[in-house]
Amino acid sequence: MRILIVEDDELIAEALKTLLVDLNYAVELASDGQTAAELVEAFEYDLILSDVMLPKLDGVSLCRQLRSQGYQLPILLLTGKDSSHDRAIGLDAGADDYVVKPFDPEELAARIRALLRRGEAINPPILKWENLQLDPRACEVKYQDVLLKLTPKEYALVELFIRNTRRVFSCGMILEHIWTYEDTPGEEAVRTHIKGLRQKLKASGAPTDLIETVYGIGYRLKALSELDKNKATPIQPPEAKIKQQTMSAIADIWIKFQPRILDQIKLLDKAATAVTEGCFNDELRQAAQQEAHTLAGGLGTFGLSKGSQLAREIEHLLRSNSPLNSNQSLQLQQDVDALRQEINYACQPETQVTSDYRDDVGQRVVLAIDADGPSRDALSAEARQHQIRYLTAESIDLARDLIQEQAPHLILFDPAGQSPIQSLTFLEALLYLPLPIPVLIWTADENRYQEMAKAYSDGQLPISKSLPLQQVWERVEHTLQSKERKEARIMIVDDDPQILETVAALCKPWGLEVIGLAEPTQFWETLTHSPPDLLLLDVEMPHIGGIDLCKVVRNDIQWEQLPIIFLTAHTEADVVNQVYAAGADDFISKPIVGPELVVRILNRLERTRLQRRLSTIDPLARVLSRHETAHALELLLSEVAHQPRNMCLVILEIERLKQINDCFGYAVGDSILRQFAQALLGLVSSEDVIARRGGNQFLVGLMGGNQN
Repeated sequence: MRILIVEDDELIAEALKTLLVDLNYAVELASDGQTAAELVEAFEYDLILSDVMLPKLDGVSLCRQLRSQGYQLPILLLTGKDSSHDRAIGLDAGADDYVVKPFDPEELAARIRALLRRGEAINPPILKWENLQLDPRACEVKYQDVLLKLTPKEYALVELFIRNTRRVFSCGMILEHIWTYEDTPGEEAVRTHIKGLRQKLKASGAPTDLIETVYGIGYRLKALSELDKNKATPIQPPEAKIKQQTMSAIADIWIKFQPRILDQIKLLDKAATAVTEGCFNDELRQAAQQEAHTLAGGLGTFGLSKGSQLAREIEHLLRSNSPLNSNQSLQLQQDVDALRQEINYACQPETQVTSDYRDDVGQRVVLAIDADGPSRDALSAEARQHQIRYLTAESIDLARDLIQEQAPHLILFDPAGQSPIQSLTFLEALLYLPLPIPVLIWTADENRYQEMAKAYSDGQLPISKSLPLQQVWERVEHTLQSKERKEARIMIVDDDPQILETVAALCKPWGLEVIGLAEPTQFWETLTHSPPDLLLLDVEMPHIGGIDLCKVVRNDIQWEQLPIIFLTAHTEADVVNQVYAAGADDFISKPIVGPELVVRILNRLERTRLQRRLSTIDPLARVLSRHETAHALELLLSEVAHQPRNMCLVILEIERLKQINDCFGYAVGDSILRQFAQALLGLVSSEDVIARRGGNQFLVGLMGGNQN
């Protein structure tokens, strides 16, 4: 876990850092409140430990600012002020705890662990995954009760995986989570630590693939259903087929843009010749530099890493405003010649990427799992009329192989004739897939399997086998169409059309709709007409650059929360700093590594959805948050205006909650808040509103109540 220490006293800051690093936390330091606020905007932390008396922005003001911006991470204030009034000011500002200097290291560590656990009330104190268990209090990891001697980074890896069991983490995401910004190594360090961790797990009796490599994407803990041989055989996600589909699309893009790439090489050739003949002008320099920049960012995506490197070297030579000397002129000509050879070789038909997946692209696949043969066969003829490829399996074990090989778009499942435990395990395993497969329960005994259908079919009722087959397929068609809606919309602004098509091809198999924009001057019109869930920007573009666009978006109240990722060939430190200072959420360097790009987009979208949920629901009381109260009340008042009814607003307050916290600790106070909120939820109807106003106050809006 990552902790930010905000302390202007270097001695205390180093002492705190040493203490927390020994406890396996990744620690970063900030010497003033303003720097801390900028770091929180740029990076993700699990906890802030801040002094109160700070330059530029004091700790209490920092706390207020972060809370007003919607940040929910725990904040612990550490200061020499010990009066009750000072404590109250700090806690009212939004701090979660307050420790007075001089502090006891053991107590401080315990308070930090308590704050980190508070946001994870649904998780058990000891985290478990199969026979692997992690004790956050003791910082210990065991497998089958065998204590593992792990390094701090190996422990952090286990903690990251076991707290996020359904996520796949790329090397880049792992670096972000468990290394500090200043100490971030290369991706090879992640692979080395993963290898060492696997060896230690294997020595303790764990399967060699407990930490699973998801080809081309990253790492995760292997699903429970795959590890437990008594429950089921593996269900593998269809990453291989998605990869095949992506490779096919990338190959098509390469063929489409070959003429343009050859024209770019001709322009570079022209520039190199002009340098040699002494007729090189600024206009030709600028045009050649732009083409080299584009090639540097695009060629690596198609596997031409050497070509990408050569183009980058050419760009650097052309970037200089002073005339090239004889050695630089010779180097330019050699680089252009080598780049031309790379491109010519890649353009040969025998070297181009091919795929046999194209025949199946776009065809919907439905798998019926049913022990009753005649029932399975009856659907076959109707499926052909609906242009659906229809697969059948009489058992769950056979279905797993088909899921892995064919990646169906929907499953018709009859639990009758299957083991109840195996059926539930199978349905739960489907939820672990990166692209969950929708399931429709299709059975002759509807009443028996209604609860199963609600849990695993998005609340839909079971389909009766007594229905005409046409109606069954109508339900299938409706479900397929609803699932085909794009999970998210991505807008990319880049003046290179090759990059636009490549990003669209990479994202399409994951259900992401991509809107490509090559002309930045049309940015606002496109943004308003097709609002995206995430924005991808290039740094260097004609008319207006990506950094300027990012600043404008961040200053617009409607779009200030829109996730922004930069995608550029510029990797210089000053450019990266400008990108984050402008308000970017992430930075990905060209050439594009497809899986890395997709994982970062999916993780950023997931993080954004989580933040939205947190801003809507109070994380402690599990009722509407203060920010959402006004919107909920507006809806109630609007309903009353259109359909006159009685409405009652009540403000309820838990008395002496502060005294309870002081005497018995915040854990007791938090428990009281949760129980009180749950009691309210049990007393009202679904159309009523319950929200936490903050502190010990709740607001209740009751509809249709008796005025008396």
